[in-house]
Amino acid sequence: MWKLYRGDSFQLIGQLAAESVDLILTDPPYNLSPYSTGNIRLPWRKEINNDLAEWDRREFVPAEWVGTFKRVLKKTGNLFAFTSYNLLGKWHEAFDPEFDTFQFMVWHKTNPVPKVRRAGFLNSCELIVCLWNKGHTWNFSSQKEMHNFIEAPICMGGERWKDPRHPTQKPLRVLEHVIRIASNPGDTIFDPFMGVGSTGVAAVRTGRRFIGFEAEEKYFQAAQERIKKVVLEFPG
Repeated sequence: MWKLYRGDSFQLIGQLAAESVDLILTDPPYNLSPYSTGNIRLPWRKEINNDLAEWDRREFVPAEWVGTFKRVLKKTGNLFAFTSYNLLGKWHEAFDPEFDTFQFMVWHKTNPVPKVRRAGFLNSCELIVCLWNKGHTWNFSSQKEMHNFIEAPICMGGERWKDPRHPTQKPLRVLEHVIRIASNPGDTIFDPFMGVGSTGVAAVRTGRRFIGFEAEEKYFQAAQERIKKVVLEFPG
């Protein structure tokens, strides 16, 4: 079962029943646009995407989502959200008092965008906020597999959705890893900022249900197409 809704996430989430979601796994805006210097144009290679989409210019305030996330999340549920350095403190300030545990994961991108001007570090890591209460669902596999660190390349090749191309599409390897740890087959995964639907694809591939919200029509249509396709590949 999967359901997709197009519209403003903050308004749509009010339609979800209380305690109806087992895992919130989402990638809200990072609000990095004020730090962007624009795309980098070089004569010998394809333009490097260093700019951000219009949706990142709409301010995301973690504190505004505490109550609504807690309302839809089951008592046994988990919340994982991709974020960046500039918002980590705001996530902690708003959510740490409301959950028993506040941790984070690091996704190390093995193929980050190169620093052609060799100024500063490569942006090779992204953060994932991890939240839960006592009695939460947790599938601990092995000491080796349960580090709060995962390596995976940025989406490339067949996994990268080409039209429309989403600048922050997340790899299935990372999403499926989180889903397997923080939910069980048949559980409902919810992504209120689903973009081109990668969380939904990962949910279907791992035998979970999915609910997704997306405001932009072109991404919403892409998510529908991707999830319909993967449902045929993973009918169970």
